[in-house]
Amino acid sequence: MSEQLPQSVLFCCDHNAVRSPMAEGIMKQFYGTDTYVQSVGVKNDLEIDGFSIAVCQELNVELSRHRSRSFDEMEEWGEDLSSFDLVLALSPASQRRALELTRFYHIDVEYWPILDPTGLGKTREAKLASYRQARDQIIERLQERWGDPTHIPK
Repeated sequence: MSEQLPQSVLFCCDHNAVRSPMAEGIMKQFYGTDTYVQSVGVKNDLEIDGFSIAVCQELNVELSRHRSRSFDEMEEWGEDLSSFDLVLALSPASQRRALELTRFYHIDVEYWPILDPTGLGKTREAKLASYRQARDQIIERLQERWGDPTHIPK
């Protein structure tokens, strides 16, 4: 049985360049805009990854306009972590950071162990296969939690 969608979800990973932007984009595509969805990284030292853009484009999920940001930048820009109902950490480092930042709030932080596809595969096709695997893990977790997409991808 799938759960009701929360009002707000924050996905986080190491750099906000691969896994968390994919999760943000896919969740928005699958479940619409009734849930406020954002993503951040522990650091913001990378731009959105081209392979992430490519494998999400296969599902008509647009990531090319995504701008990476960190937890610190999120706070600097006035977005309060306490405004999120659920934080989904996609890497161990982001789980540690999220737990540290939410220790004074009543916010659920969950760890979803999603494959880090960066550095995997020698050829373009092998790299794409790794990124598709990470993307598909995200989709599987989303659907386990909230059921089939309520918005049909275009």
